[in-house]
Amino acid sequence: MTQPAPARPAKPLFSNVSPAVPSPCISTCRLDEQKVCIGCFRHVEDIREWRSADDARRRAICGQAATRRSAAGPCG
Repeated sequence: MTQPAPARPAKPLFSNVSPAVPSPCISTCRLDEQKVCIGCFRHVEDIREWRSADDARRRAICGQAATRRSAAGPCG
């Protein structure tokens, strides 16, 4: 009797996921009139780019999102 092949760990959804710059997504995904997510404050183009962005670009995206969040004020 042959032994079954050992189970392989699941492949990550995206191979370039970087622990250095975690995604700012908070799973409140809805775009406002300016196409900015009301959850993470990233623009839709930044969200699309996230998968292929390197760490430096991801930091820039997070910085822009933080600026938008501050400009939105305490009530978002």
